[in-house]
Amino acid sequence: MRLVVYVEGPSDRAAMQTLLQPLLRQKQQEGFRIDFFTLPPGHNKESLLQKVPGKAANIILNDPNSRVVALPDLYPANINFPHTSCEELQRGLITKFHHALSQRRRDADDGLPDRFHVFCLKHDQESLLLAADEALKNALGVRHLKASWRVPVEDQNFDRPPKRVISELFEMHGKNYVPTKDAPFVLSGADYRQVAARCPQCFEPFVKFLESLRQG
Repeated sequence: MRLVVYVEGPSDRAAMQTLLQPLLRQKQQEGFRIDFFTLPPGHNKESLLQKVPGKAANIILNDPNSRVVALPDLYPANINFPHTSCEELQRGLITKFHHALSQRRRDADDGLPDRFHVFCLKHDQESLLLAADEALKNALGVRHLKASWRVPVEDQNFDRPPKRVISELFEMHGKNYVPTKDAPFVLSGADYRQVAARCPQCFEPFVKFLESLRQG
């Protein structure tokens, strides 16, 4: 069984692969291959929302042992179609997927739609770094870190997203935050289960989905 997960950009891909490595290894031993991908141009939310429904339809129609997940950020809202909540984002993407599926195959009601799944990160993937505060302190080389963000982190103000908070923290400690390098470095020292528990609104449902995957 293969699971294809589309995320917004290279730093999201690196962060997810690093944080979830123990779970990905476990699922591989159980017969599941889980791959993370991004989509050009731009490697951003708009590219994902525009292209993933059609790509998911193609993958699912051509490979009976495949499933596809779309994992965009909720922020910024109303990209590509109206949405201000994860539920609206999920409904919009699923509607686009059903349309793409019907264009390719008229009798696409034999379980095919059930193989496309939509989750989201409420903020950018830096929310996972803030949830991994012990690993973040270690990466910054400090014993104490004054929390300048909301806890739980998924309640952080959209006007001051986690990426800005992380960038400020790195700058405060004499470092320049580079997402593709620093995000996986921080998360390499974190337990994905603890991070998921601290992000119960959006990230934890995705992790629970991965944990629930079974053959057959």
